[in-house]
Amino acid sequence: MTAQLRDLTPEQIEALFTRNDGAYAFARWGRPVAPIVFGVQDETLKTLKGALEAVMTLAGHQMAETDPELGSNLMFFFFRDWDELLEVPDLDRLIPGLQPLVARLKAADASQYRAFRFDDQGGIKAGFVFLRMKGAMAQIPAETLALTQAVQVALLWGEAAFAEASPLAVLPETGATILRPEIAGVIAAAYDRMMPVAADDKSHALRLFARLQAPAEQPQN
Repeated sequence: MTAQLRDLTPEQIEALFTRNDGAYAFARWGRPVAPIVFGVQDETLKTLKGALEAVMTLAGHQMAETDPELGSNLMFFFFRDWDELLEVPDLDRLIPGLQPLVARLKAADASQYRAFRFDDQGGIKAGFVFLRMKGAMAQIPAETLALTQAVQVALLWGEAAFAEASPLAVLPETGATILRPEIAGVIAAAYDRMMPVAADDKSHALRLFARLQAPAEQPQN
Protein backbone atom coordinates (compact mmCIF):
# COMPACT_ATOMS: atom_id res chain seq x y z
CA MET A 1 0.00 0.00 0.00
CA THR A 2 2.86 2.36 0.80
CA ALA A 3 4.27 2.08 -2.71
CA GLN A 4 0.91 2.93 -4.21
CA LEU A 5 0.54 5.95 -1.92
CA ARG A 6 3.90 7.27 -3.04
CA ASP A 7 2.86 6.96 -6.68
CA LEU A 8 0.77 10.14 -6.46
CA THR A 9 2.80 13.23 -7.32
CA PRO A 10 1.95 16.74 -6.06
CA GLU A 11 0.75 17.54 -9.56
CA GLN A 12 -1.60 14.55 -9.58
CA ILE A 13 -3.02 15.54 -6.19
CA GLU A 14 -3.46 19.10 -7.43
CA ALA A 15 -5.35 17.79 -10.47
CA LEU A 16 -7.84 16.00 -8.19
CA PHE A 17 -9.05 19.38 -6.90
CA THR A 18 -8.69 21.52 -10.01
CA ARG A 19 -11.89 22.80 -11.60
CA ASN A 20 -12.56 22.92 -15.31
CA ASP A 21 -11.66 26.62 -15.33
CA GLY A 22 -8.22 25.85 -13.87
CA ALA A 23 -8.97 27.09 -10.35
CA TYR A 24 -7.95 25.05 -7.32
CA ALA A 25 -10.93 24.37 -5.06
CA PHE A 26 -10.82 22.02 -2.08
CA ALA A 27 -13.39 21.51 0.68
CA ARG A 28 -14.21 18.83 3.21
CA TRP A 29 -17.22 18.41 5.48
CA GLY A 30 -17.27 20.88 8.34
CA ARG A 31 -19.99 19.09 10.30
CA PRO A 32 -21.17 15.51 10.92
CA VAL A 33 -22.80 13.93 7.87
CA ALA A 34 -26.50 13.11 8.23
CA PRO A 35 -27.62 11.28 5.06
CA ILE A 36 -31.03 10.46 3.67
CA VAL A 37 -31.76 8.40 0.55
CA PHE A 38 -34.79 8.55 -1.75
CA GLY A 39 -35.90 6.08 -4.39
CA VAL A 40 -34.22 2.83 -3.33
CA GLN A 41 -35.17 -0.34 -1.50
CA ASP A 42 -34.06 -0.98 2.08
CA GLU A 43 -31.23 -3.29 1.02
CA THR A 44 -29.67 -0.65 -1.22
CA LEU A 45 -30.17 1.94 1.50
CA LYS A 46 -28.16 -0.21 3.94
CA THR A 47 -25.43 -0.71 1.35
CA LEU A 48 -25.11 3.02 0.67
CA LYS A 49 -25.09 3.99 4.34
CA GLY A 50 -22.53 1.26 5.02
CA ALA A 51 -20.26 2.67 2.32
CA LEU A 52 -20.65 6.19 3.71
CA GLU A 53 -19.78 4.97 7.20
CA ALA A 54 -16.69 3.20 5.87
CA VAL A 55 -15.41 6.30 4.06
CA MET A 56 -16.17 8.63 6.96
CA THR A 57 -14.44 6.25 9.39
CA LEU A 58 -11.40 6.32 7.10
CA ALA A 59 -11.54 10.12 7.17
CA GLY A 60 -11.95 10.20 10.94
CA HIS A 61 -15.14 12.17 10.44
CA GLN A 62 -18.44 11.71 12.24
CA MET A 63 -21.86 10.75 10.94
CA ALA A 64 -25.12 11.69 12.65
CA GLU A 65 -28.80 10.80 12.54
CA THR A 66 -29.80 14.43 12.04
CA ASP A 67 -28.25 17.82 11.39
CA PRO A 68 -29.50 20.49 13.85
CA GLU A 69 -29.83 23.10 11.09
CA LEU A 70 -30.93 21.08 8.06
CA GLY A 71 -32.30 17.80 9.40
CA SER A 72 -30.53 15.79 6.71
CA ASN A 73 -27.53 17.43 5.09
CA LEU A 74 -26.63 14.79 2.49
CA MET A 75 -29.45 13.77 0.17
CA PHE A 76 -29.32 11.01 -2.45
CA PHE A 77 -32.00 10.82 -5.13
CA PHE A 78 -32.32 7.69 -7.28
CA PHE A 79 -34.66 7.87 -10.30
CA ARG A 80 -35.06 6.82 -13.93
CA ASP A 81 -35.71 10.13 -15.69
CA TRP A 82 -34.50 13.64 -14.92
CA ASP A 83 -38.03 15.03 -15.23
CA GLU A 84 -38.94 13.16 -12.03
CA LEU A 85 -36.93 15.74 -10.07
CA LEU A 86 -39.35 18.48 -11.12
CA GLU A 87 -42.09 16.62 -9.27
CA VAL A 88 -40.23 16.45 -5.92
CA PRO A 89 -41.90 18.90 -3.50
CA ASP A 90 -39.73 21.90 -2.55
CA LEU A 91 -36.65 20.55 -4.33
CA ASP A 92 -36.45 23.80 -6.28
CA ARG A 93 -35.89 25.57 -2.96
CA LEU A 94 -32.87 23.39 -2.24
CA ILE A 95 -31.53 23.51 -5.80
CA PRO A 96 -32.02 27.00 -7.28
CA GLY A 97 -32.58 26.96 -11.02
CA LEU A 98 -33.75 23.36 -10.92
CA GLN A 99 -35.79 23.51 -14.14
CA PRO A 100 -32.99 24.80 -16.42
CA LEU A 101 -30.56 22.45 -14.66
CA VAL A 102 -32.76 19.45 -15.46
CA ALA A 103 -33.00 20.63 -19.07
CA ARG A 104 -29.18 20.81 -19.33
CA LEU A 105 -28.72 17.39 -17.76
CA LYS A 106 -31.29 15.87 -20.13
CA ALA A 107 -29.62 17.46 -23.13
CA ALA A 108 -26.25 16.07 -22.03
CA ASP A 109 -27.77 12.62 -21.36
CA ALA A 110 -26.12 12.84 -17.93
CA SER A 111 -26.29 9.92 -15.51
CA GLN A 112 -25.37 11.79 -12.33
CA TYR A 113 -25.02 15.22 -10.81
CA ARG A 114 -23.75 16.53 -7.47
CA ALA A 115 -24.25 19.90 -5.80
CA PHE A 116 -22.82 21.22 -2.54
CA ARG A 117 -23.53 24.04 -0.10
CA PHE A 118 -20.81 25.57 2.06
CA ASP A 119 -20.52 27.17 5.50
CA ASP A 120 -18.83 30.43 6.45
CA GLN A 121 -15.41 28.75 6.62
CA GLY A 122 -15.86 27.19 3.17
CA GLY A 123 -16.44 23.67 4.51
CA ILE A 124 -19.18 21.49 3.07
CA LYS A 125 -22.43 21.83 5.00
CA ALA A 126 -24.82 20.08 2.59
CA GLY A 127 -24.63 17.80 -0.43
CA PHE A 128 -27.16 16.67 -3.04
CA VAL A 129 -26.56 13.64 -5.25
CA PHE A 130 -28.78 12.80 -8.23
CA LEU A 131 -28.41 9.41 -9.91
CA ARG A 132 -30.35 8.42 -13.03
CA MET A 133 -30.59 4.64 -12.85
CA LYS A 134 -30.79 3.89 -16.54
CA GLY A 135 -28.47 2.23 -19.05
CA ALA A 136 -24.94 1.58 -17.83
CA MET A 137 -25.59 3.19 -14.44
CA ALA A 138 -28.34 0.66 -13.71
CA GLN A 139 -25.94 -2.22 -14.40
CA ILE A 140 -23.37 -1.22 -11.77
CA PRO A 141 -23.38 -3.53 -8.70
CA ALA A 142 -24.92 -1.84 -5.67
CA GLU A 143 -21.73 -2.15 -3.59
CA THR A 144 -19.61 -0.55 -6.32
CA LEU A 145 -22.08 2.26 -6.90
CA ALA A 146 -22.41 2.95 -3.18
CA LEU A 147 -18.67 3.12 -2.53
CA THR A 148 -18.07 5.30 -5.58
CA GLN A 149 -20.71 7.78 -4.49
CA ALA A 150 -19.47 7.80 -0.90
CA VAL A 151 -15.99 8.72 -2.11
CA GLN A 152 -17.28 11.44 -4.41
CA VAL A 153 -19.20 13.22 -1.63
CA ALA A 154 -16.41 12.94 0.98
CA LEU A 155 -14.58 15.91 -0.54
CA LEU A 156 -15.13 18.59 -3.15
CA TRP A 157 -13.23 16.95 -6.00
CA GLY A 158 -12.54 18.54 -9.37
CA GLU A 159 -14.98 17.68 -12.15
CA ALA A 160 -12.39 15.54 -13.94
CA ALA A 161 -10.87 13.90 -10.83
CA PHE A 162 -12.09 10.42 -11.75
CA ALA A 163 -12.77 10.91 -15.45
CA GLU A 164 -9.88 8.67 -16.52
CA ALA A 165 -9.56 6.33 -13.53
CA SER A 166 -12.15 5.13 -11.03
CA PRO A 167 -11.47 5.76 -7.33
CA LEU A 168 -12.02 2.02 -6.87
CA ALA A 169 -9.97 -1.05 -7.70
CA VAL A 170 -10.67 -4.78 -7.89
CA LEU A 171 -8.49 -7.16 -5.89
CA PRO A 172 -7.34 -9.85 -8.35
CA GLU A 173 -7.06 -12.44 -5.57
CA THR A 174 -10.69 -12.20 -4.43
CA GLY A 175 -12.50 -10.05 -6.97
CA ALA A 176 -13.53 -7.71 -4.16
CA THR A 177 -13.98 -4.02 -4.95
CA ILE A 178 -11.98 -1.67 -2.73
CA LEU A 179 -11.09 1.99 -2.52
CA ARG A 180 -7.75 2.62 -4.24
CA PRO A 181 -5.14 3.05 -1.47
CA GLU A 182 -3.81 6.31 -2.89
CA ILE A 183 -7.31 7.84 -2.94
CA ALA A 184 -7.94 6.55 0.59
CA GLY A 185 -4.69 8.24 1.59
CA VAL A 186 -5.76 11.57 0.09
CA ILE A 187 -9.09 11.44 1.95
CA ALA A 188 -7.42 10.63 5.27
CA ALA A 189 -4.83 13.37 4.78
CA ALA A 190 -7.52 15.89 3.80
CA TYR A 191 -9.31 15.33 7.11
CA ASP A 192 -6.15 15.72 9.20
CA ARG A 193 -6.97 18.10 12.05
CA MET A 194 -4.06 20.33 11.06
CA MET A 195 -5.42 20.78 7.54
CA PRO A 196 -7.96 23.48 6.62
CA VAL A 197 -11.60 22.64 5.86
CA ALA A 198 -11.29 24.57 2.58
CA ALA A 199 -8.49 25.85 0.35
CA ASP A 200 -8.16 27.68 -2.95
CA ASP A 201 -4.36 27.79 -3.17
CA LYS A 202 -2.44 25.06 -5.00
CA SER A 203 0.06 24.87 -2.14
CA HIS A 204 -2.64 22.89 -0.31
CA ALA A 205 -1.85 19.97 -2.66
CA LEU A 206 1.76 20.04 -1.49
CA ARG A 207 0.60 19.79 2.13
CA LEU A 208 -1.53 16.77 1.24
CA PHE A 209 1.44 15.23 -0.54
CA ALA A 210 3.63 15.73 2.54
CA ARG A 211 1.12 13.91 4.71
CA LEU A 212 0.96 11.00 2.27
CA GLN A 213 4.73 10.63 2.51
CA ALA A 214 4.96 10.79 6.30
CA PRO A 215 4.05 7.13 7.03
CA ALA A 216 6.50 5.92 4.41
CA GLU A 217 9.36 7.83 6.06
CA GLN A 218 8.92 6.11 9.41
CA PRO A 219 11.61 3.47 10.11
CA GLN A 220 10.54 -0.13 9.95
CA ASN A 221 10.77 -2.34 13.02
